Amino acid sequence: MKIKNRKWIGGVLAFGLASSLAVITGRAQTSQPSSKVTAKTANITLLPKTQGDGAWQTLLSNTIKTANQKDLFISASFEVGLFTQTLVSSKNRISDSTTATANVQVRVLLDGSVVQPGQVVYGRRTQTLTATLEGAIANCLSLVTNLDGSVSIVVDPNCVTPETIELILDSMDAASFNFVAVDVPQGVHTISVQARIDTAGAAQTGSWSAFGTVGKGSVTVESVRLIKDPNVVFDVP
Repeated sequence: MKIKNRKWIGGVLAFGLASSLAVITGRAQTSQPSSKVTAKTANITLLPKTQGDGAWQTLLSNTIKTANQKDLFISASFEVGLFTQTLVSSKNRISDSTTATANVQVRVLLDGSVVQPGQVVYGRRTQTLTATLEGAIANCLSLVTNLDGSVSIVVDPNCVTPETIELILDSMDAASFNFVAVDVPQGVHTISVQARIDTAGAAQTGSWSAFGTVGKGSVTVESVRLIKDPNVVFDVP
């Protein structure tokens, strides 16, 4: 009798273990476990040098499952590169000015909606170069004898060629910003980090160019419960 009970108990345990394994395997295939933190990194150039008014490009994307209504604390960090070149060309003391602007913006989307505080400038540079030059007068000089017998040196303004000055700046820095999504409902959510590059410039007789780039990056998403207090206290000295 004891032997039969042992066999029966052993059979129940074996069935229970098999059932548990089947349930666990099924969950792994059809759903995602809830988590408090998720992260993604990239060690390559995410957005190459771009010029003009660029569209939003998704750099990093990840998912997180919230067990109940939570707030999401999202931190996005990137290397941001800016390149600006300005050249001025001036002669006969006529001022010339050239401007170049490069701008890199980043935003975070939660299930396709923009997360507060919206788009953030991770890098911006406006470079302006102005010069007033005489110009190159080589081979443009002539000697003229005046009525009184004196000799004057005369410059032919049509012969003068412009002088040029050029300024180039190329930089790469790391920037980070925190985005906050409040009252996120229960379920699986997709967090996407996007960036865009805008460049512009203006020149009179010179030239300009501007580029922006995004290098390595990372994004971390933390599920938290934030204290919501609209009152912000500032210490006034």
